[in-house]
Order: sequence, then structure tokens, then C-alpha cells
Amino acid sequence: MSAPPPPQQGPTPQQMQQMQAAMAAEAAKRGMTPQQFQAQQRAQLETEAKAAGMSMEQYINKLKAEAFANHQRQVQAQQAQQQAAAAQGGQSAEASGQQVQGQAQGQRPQQHAQHVPIQNTGTPNPQAVALAKWLRTQDLKTRTCILNGQRKDMFKVKRALRAIESPAYSKASSKPKSGLPAVTPQFSSTEVLKLLPLSLLALRVSKIDPHEGHGHAPPPKSKKRVKGLWTVKIEQQQDFTPELHYVFLYEGSQWKTKLYAIGALALLLAVVMFPLWPVKLRIGVWYLSMGMLGLIGLFFAMAIFRLILFVITMFAAPPGLWLYPNLFEDVGFFDSFRPVWGWQEDKKAARKAKRDSKKAKPGAKATKTTDGADATDSAPAASVEVGTKESAASTAVETAGGMLEKRGPSSMKASVEEVEDE
Repeated sequence: MSAPPPPQQGPTPQQMQQMQAAMAAEAAKRGMTPQQFQAQQRAQLETEAKAAGMSMEQYINKLKAEAFANHQRQVQAQQAQQQAAAAQGGQSAEASGQQVQGQAQGQRPQQHAQHVPIQNTGTPNPQAVALAKWLRTQDLKTRTCILNGQRKDMFKVKRALRAIESPAYSKASSKPKSGLPAVTPQFSSTEVLKLLPLSLLALRVSKIDPHEGHGHAPPPKSKKRVKGLWTVKIEQQQDFTPELHYVFLYEGSQWKTKLYAIGALALLLAVVMFPLWPVKLRIGVWYLSMGMLGLIGLFFAMAIFRLILFVITMFAAPPGLWLYPNLFEDVGFFDSFRPVWGWQEDKKAARKAKRDSKKAKPGAKATKTTDGADATDSAPAASVEVGTKESAASTAVETAGGMLEKRGPSSMKASVEEVEDE
């Protein structure tokens, strides 16, 4: 026996209206009223039920079960068609992706060997971890950059390759407990460096403009190097050209950071529980705090006094005297109190004097060369060796007298120079 159909909800008013409209249209085709068409259908159902040996109610339930089974088959067929269409679409997309990738590989055959796609392999390779630890200890001239709002250490590929090819790496990799991969003709330094992006310990990045797309970025004036922190983004393809940049994502064990965090938490708890401290300890903290406040007050008093002293000496003895001139400079703690005093420096005057001295040096050289040429033209071409001071003095006097007679009284000028004894 066929199982009875599952209980179904009654038709909605909209469905009732659609059924009535369909019945009226069918009755109009046959030239009947809806009541006559309904009576005819009922009589036909009774005849079919008697022929099947069933009651009217059983026959209607059987028709409902058949209709429900047909509906289920139609739903399953539609679902199968949708799944087949989705599978065909995925295969076509994959085929097109492989075709595009093949074209890109054909266009760039030289760079294919250098590309390493980013893949999350789960647990990092122990050799990659050992390599990252060793590179962290080397002088790669790293610089700080901003990646996703966090500060990271950035380095160039050429410096990492130089460190891997160094004798220090060869010596370190030769130790069995180091875990470092050895550099061989089959496994070059570039292949060794590829272990870092494969384990997501270091990734290639490129510089971006943090204001790009906001509409308020200043126009680029020149291609000069901009000092400061770079804002970078991760590139999908991990190339290993010497001038490219990578960032370390490996931070190490971070035991120092954890220790500092525990210490900060313990200090915070100790401050919060200050009322529970022993009386002597609380009195000692109070005296210590008063001493610190006294030092701060003394510092402010010294700052005010040095300002008053400078204002007074600026009028009494220009350009003014500073007490501890490096007190607010960007120097170390002890250097802030050295020297004890110093005169006010006019930075503009110092810069101007420096520029004037630079300009005066070529002029002085030219003047010296011109004077030497004039002296050569006016003096007779002779070389005399003088053995005594008297002969040298007489020769100088005669030469000066000859020059004065030759130039005339209108251009008479005298210059006295002190000549050191030879």
C-alpha cells in the first residue's frame, strides 16, 4: 500500500482565486457554467473511484499522493540541473583561469622561476624558522615601516642574499644543531630565502601612499627619496629581485614582551593595593614621592631662573648668557647639563658667516694668483741667492725703488710685509 501523503497546509486565498479563475475558463471553453463543470468533474471522479473499487475519499487521497510524488520528482530534477550547471561553470572558470595563467607564464618566462605564491601551509618549516632567527641577528640595515597599522622591520633582498652567502652563514649552517639549510649548487641562496615566504615568516611588500584615493594627497613634486616611515602593502607574487623589499612577520619567542607585561600587571596590582601595604613602607613611599616632587619643582625653578638671567644679560652683555644651554636640546640626560653656561648663538649670523667664508675662498685664490702675475711682469727675470740678511734687505729696497720710479707718482702705494728669517 502506498503511504498517505504528508499533511499539507490549505491553499491560500490567492491560490483559491487562481483555481476558481482556471475552472471558470475551462467551463467557458466547454460552454458550461462553473457549477455545471464542477458537477461534471465530481460525477467523473465517482465513476473512476467505483471502477478502482475505492470510496470517493480514498480515491481523492490517492490522487493527492500521486500529485505530491510528481512534485517531489520535479523539485529533485530542478536541483540536479542547478548542480550540473554550477559544476560546468566552475570547470569553465578553472579552465579560463588556467588559460590566463598560461598566457601570463608565456609572456614572462624569465620571472616564472622567481615567483612564489602566498600559501598558508599551517606549521612553519623548522629550517625557515631557524633561518628567520639567524637573519634577525644579522645587520641587514632594516628600517621600520607601517604594515596594516603595525610597525614591522623591512629589509632588502640583496642584503639577505649577501648574508646567506657569507662565510658566517656557512659556518653556522655546518653545525648539526643549528637547523639552517645549507647552500649548495643545487640549493642556491635564493632557494634558501624562498623558505621565508613559503612559511609566512617574511613577505614581499611595496610602498603605497596612505592618502591615495582620499582626494587630498599632495601632487608628486619630484622623485627624490622621502624620509620617514613607509606605508607598505603585501604583494601577491614573491619575487626575489635584489632591489625588492621584504618585511619580517616572524617576531620570535617574545619572552621579553611577556615578561614586561607580567611586570606591568604586578606593578599595577601593587599600586591598587597600596592601602594594604605596611605602615613603614607607605611612609617610605610618601617621602620618596615628596623628594620627586621637590626635584620637579627645582627643575622648573632652574628653568625660570635661566630665562630671567638670559633676559638680563641680553641687554647688559649681548647676545645673552644661557645657564645650561643644552637643557632642552635633543641630547642625553648628562649632556643636558654640559656645558654649565654658554653665549646665545645667532644661527642666521653663523650661517651667513659660513656662506661668506665659502665665497671669499675662491676670491682670495684669484687675488693671490693675479698679484703673483703682476709681480712677475714688473720684476726683472732673475734669480739671486742671498746668503745674508743685509744683502736680502738691500735687494728688496732696490726692487721697490725701481717699481716706484716706473709707475710714477700718481700710482705710488707702499706695503710693508714682515719676512721671517730663514
